[in-house]
Parts: sequence; C-alpha cells; structure tokens
Amino acid sequence: MFEISETVRNQAEQIKLVIFDVDGVLTDGRLYFGDSGEEYKAFYAKDGLGMKMLMQSGVEVGIITARSAPLVTKRMENLGIQHLYQGQSDKVPAFEEMAHKLGLSHQQVAYVGDDLIDLPVMSRVGLSIAVSDAHPEVIQRAHWTTPQAGGLGGARNVCDLIMSAQGTLQAMIEGQVRGITN
Repeated sequence: MFEISETVRNQAEQIKLVIFDVDGVLTDGRLYFGDSGEEYKAFYAKDGLGMKMLMQSGVEVGIITARSAPLVTKRMENLGIQHLYQGQSDKVPAFEEMAHKLGLSHQQVAYVGDDLIDLPVMSRVGLSIAVSDAHPEVIQRAHWTTPQAGGLGGARNVCDLIMSAQGTLQAMIEGQVRGITN
C-alpha cells in the first residue's frame, strides 16, 4: 500500500460516494476520433475492477464528465455504475444533485479530478483527489494525489485508499481470491 497522512485516512473513512471525472482520470486524457467522427477511449481494466470492489464494499460510485459519449455510457453500464452525468461543463449542479439524491453531506463525498474544470467540485467535497499527472494547480489544491496517472491506475489507487481506510480492502481481496465477484 502507499503512504497516506492521518488526515487523509480520517477523511477517507467518512466517504460514502466517490465521484470520478472521465477524460484524464478514467482515461489517459487522449481523445481518439475515427474518420467518420466516432470517438474512442481506452479504459484501464484494473481501475474498473477497483470501482466494482468499491461498490461491493458499500461505497457509491458516480461519474461527472464535461463530454458526452455513448461509449462512456456503455462502460459505466458494464461496471454497474448508476450515477452518470455527461455533458456537464459546470459539474457543481450534478455533484449537488448526486449528494442530495443519496442523502449525503459534502464531507461524505470524494472527488477525483485532473484539470481546472474539476476545481469547483473539488473545493466542496470532504476528500479531493488529483491523479498524479493532473494540472499542477489541481495537485496543489487536492487533499491527496494518486501514485499512478489517470487512465493508468490512478482510479484504482483511489478505490484501494478508500477501502483500506474503511477496513474493507482485505475482505475485497479475499473475495477476489475465492472467486466471489458479485
């Protein structure tokens, strides 16, 4: 496991919802377009498993992204993520709606971002997290920065951090060892 401060661990213990950005957090931030205008993104499988385990451990997972893409809808459906907000150039209303819908205080929410558009939500949550290759201003304002980059394990780092702080990581690992994935 990686080093975290007592303050971050205490904040992570309180989290009931983790919200992820997509481009630059769940992907490496590059956008691929085909000749016919179709959009492609690469998602990291280990991030996806981490998100599924996080949900199995009792923590909700949400997505707020400025762009809209059918392939993001498909990926989130595959992972079982029900809280998906696309086309959100101002992410604060989606964050507020998600927290309200789940009956959570801002302190019970973590947000994972990589660029300046994420700062308004990051400034409102109990635990703000930047992926390691985030914009320097985002890293500076985050409570914690992942060891790995966006789209390359950063989201998994977040999931492991939250589960470790809440004492559920070992049980999730043992469940995977035994083949329990539901």
